[in-house]
Amino acid sequence: MPSQLTILVVEPDKTRAEAIIDSLAATGDHQIRVLAGHTGLARSVAEMNPDIVLVDVTNPSRDVIEELTLASSPLERPVAMFVDRSDDSITKAAIEAGVSAYVVDGLRADRIQPVMDAAIARFHMFSRMRAELEATKRALEERKIIDRAKGILMRARGLSEDEAYALIRKTAMSQGKKIAEVAQALVTASELLS
Repeated sequence: MPSQLTILVVEPDKTRAEAIIDSLAATGDHQIRVLAGHTGLARSVAEMNPDIVLVDVTNPSRDVIEELTLASSPLERPVAMFVDRSDDSITKAAIEAGVSAYVVDGLRADRIQPVMDAAIARFHMFSRMRAELEATKRALEERKIIDRAKGILMRARGLSEDEAYALIRKTAMSQGKKIAEVAQALVTASELLS
């Protein structure tokens, strides 16, 4: 994250919003925008594209949390939510929705910077985990396609598994394609001929 952050603060109470702005100003030269309510949050997030969203909710409900998290795009940026009180189901809903930091007992000026730091760190950690999971899923799908293509060649040409793989690999290299692409083309062609 850059040292100068673009921060969107969702706070309906003007006095609390000013306190948040003062606390944030003490942590650095940030671009801060305050949204007084949940209305238009999705549009504001899209227009501003903030580095982080700070949400202060006095009395959260499951619906409010879902609406806020959907609008603030917690999978695209860190979202820190400050609530005055909560229960297990609401905390769980916030975490499942992707909120990076969920702080009960309200927003205090001395906690803003550490909570932002934790939210940003947690967001990056989960982003890396999501990327690794997607890469693993893709690799598994590619492996399945390659195995199917090897099976097709083994049956059609009477090749061993190693020979079938070598043929797919050689074809991929000669065509400047990935092995999975050649395997997918072979599987597709085989399905069309069946």
